[in-house]
Amino acid sequence: MKKVTRMSLLSERGAGELEIGWRRSSFCASGECVEVAAQDGLILLRDSKNPHAGVLRYSVDEFQAFVRGCRDGEFDDLIAS
Repeated sequence: MKKVTRMSLLSERGAGELEIGWRRSSFCASGECVEVAAQDGLILLRDSKNPHAGVLRYSVDEFQAFVRGCRDGEFDDLIAS
């Protein structure tokens, strides 16, 4: 497993489910954050406020393209400075 920096590891296991290691940014002070995990070759995303509401699933390539866009500032206009 890669070293996780600036992320908190969270675990969840439901009845009959494998344990999923959810991560959230250490910049998430309010607890109302997006959580991310990897399972079966997919990247999973969920809302920490309502973790049982559903999970979004993306391929590694899709998620990698999104992270590259974040790093390049493509979404900076969506957040306050």
